[in-house]
Amino acid sequence: MAQPHAAPGPATLLDLVFPSDPQLSPQGAALAFVLTRTEEEDPGKPDPDFPRPRYRSQVWLSEGGGKPRALTQGEGRDASPRWSPDGKTLAFVRDGQLFLLPLPGGEARRVTRFKNGVEGVQWSPDGRFLTFLSLGDDEDPRDERGEARVITRPRYRFNGRDWLPERPGRLWRYEVGTGKLTEWLAPEVEVSGYAWWPDSRGVLLICSATEDDAAQWRQEVDTLLLGGERTRVTRWNSAISSVTPHPDGQRFALVGRPEGKGTNEDAHLFLVTPGESAQRLDAGWDHPIGNLVGGDCHVGAFPERPVWLDPETLLVSSTVGGSCGLFRVSLDGTVTPEDHDPQAVISAFSARSGQVAVIRERADRFPEMELGGVLLTRLHERLPFPARTPQRVTFTNEMGEGEGWVLLPEGEGPSPALLTIHGGPHTAYGHAFTHEFQLLAARGYGVCYSNPRGSVGYGQAWSSAIHGRWGTVDQADLMAFFDACLEQHPQLHAARTAVMGGSYGGYMTNLITGHTDRFQAAITDRSICNLISFGGTSDIGMRFWDDELGLNFHRSADAMRLWAMSPLSVVENVRTPTLIVHSVLDHRCPVEQAEQWYAALRLHGVPTRFVRFPGEDHELSRSGRPDRRVQRLEEYLGWLEQWLGGQRA
Repeated sequence: MAQPHAAPGPATLLDLVFPSDPQLSPQGAALAFVLTRTEEEDPGKPDPDFPRPRYRSQVWLSEGGGKPRALTQGEGRDASPRWSPDGKTLAFVRDGQLFLLPLPGGEARRVTRFKNGVEGVQWSPDGRFLTFLSLGDDEDPRDERGEARVITRPRYRFNGRDWLPERPGRLWRYEVGTGKLTEWLAPEVEVSGYAWWPDSRGVLLICSATEDDAAQWRQEVDTLLLGGERTRVTRWNSAISSVTPHPDGQRFALVGRPEGKGTNEDAHLFLVTPGESAQRLDAGWDHPIGNLVGGDCHVGAFPERPVWLDPETLLVSSTVGGSCGLFRVSLDGTVTPEDHDPQAVISAFSARSGQVAVIRERADRFPEMELGGVLLTRLHERLPFPARTPQRVTFTNEMGEGEGWVLLPEGEGPSPALLTIHGGPHTAYGHAFTHEFQLLAARGYGVCYSNPRGSVGYGQAWSSAIHGRWGTVDQADLMAFFDACLEQHPQLHAARTAVMGGSYGGYMTNLITGHTDRFQAAITDRSICNLISFGGTSDIGMRFWDDELGLNFHRSADAMRLWAMSPLSVVENVRTPTLIVHSVLDHRCPVEQAEQWYAALRLHGVPTRFVRFPGEDHELSRSGRPDRRVQRLEEYLGWLEQWLGGQRA
């Protein structure tokens, strides 16, 4: 194990290896998964004055629970391992192209040579076909030629993808035995997910009926047969996360928001029989399906689609408070824990033939790969500094008890205290490992983080309690929690504090500094300051305020209420020195929000530093390019040191 640094820095991020995408073989005896590391872009020609760390990933294999070995040796990004139904071949994606690798040995064979990459690779259950989504050889030379873009669709940009293509990606079908590649479906509206029927007659598609529906997050499920016949099987009118066909081939499980509901509703589990009303299977379970606990060590894919254990039982993941575990859901609506540690998070899982593989983490334990309860990796040992265990802190409001945590630095203090606020707002902090928090604590800061009203995992009433009133009860909860941290842990210095957060957390940071000057520093990351302009510039702006606030920017009757909720309306009160961090390609919370906040703070004479990252989007802090993630953390530490000082200041 590496020796702990006296003063660990942001570059410790480059020492970590990230697990992802567990995939059990059909017999459950072997597990393929991905490990992503960071290394110099050209190891043979490193530039000491201009390092270029980049992600590199390989597919690894564990057989019979034995010691894993690297299965692929690509020099770039090898990912998305997918087993053939007979377990003799592994499909995977190398730098965007599809490859087939015979097992137990042999050379990988390249299947595609598209100008664009492939995604969503799946085998048909009979092993005859491999299917995937791809733009094929489509090219768009308009920007290169300096041509104008003519926009007529409601959705034309999207976070993480920048400009959306003129026509959506197609569903392709590769016949393994003959090598024939066929464009199976050219949809008018993008397909966001699909799953094969168990008899291989075709697939279920998740899509929207029109581009207007897609802009409003109204999705449906269609069935597509091998012959090309396509039929709509739902009238869902809301967001759908995944579908899992039942073994009988006549119905399917669906994870999504309840029919017609919006973003402040938790996602749940439904059984859909075409032609009949959907049955909610977790009707007595007041927690969302899926993992919504945030962390910053999730690089790659994290599968959590429900799995049929038998014709009567599904295995699902669900967020409970600050944890996420696996639960059995039976057709009679009974939900029972299968693998749930209230102090841990299962961020991905695979289940086949009685075996279960998971990625498990704790707030003080780096994510690790497990198979049947046996640890396969030792990635936590690569941590370059010892991880600290958070202390739980509670607060109360009229709905009951809320919870949060504090990571305390070494020593008796007094130490500066940081209030950090999660995004969403309908996500959660909790028991996921967060390198950023551990680094801040190791550098002498007390890190306080909580789940105020609006967070998920505590019931629908708690999650939807901020509908129509962002910045009110949620702000009260955050302040009550922070006061409790300072009271219960006197080693935290109440006069050396900072508030910080990203996305919705950035919105709250801006708003809080407009209402109080109790904090000596602020860091606002990928934030929102103007709810009106957000509505017309964000990739989700057409619907988001309707769902969250019951308001919208294009209605004059709503405009003044949106302005009253905007931090920009109180910016003249801000006195707190503020670091603004934003990414140029962030279309979720567009960079114009940061530009407005920066200009307003400058006009009011507030000490301000604006850091703009090129080539990055809303996910910079979680999966952005390694060197940019490191620079972001350096900016954080530099700002905190300038205005708060370290533990011994």
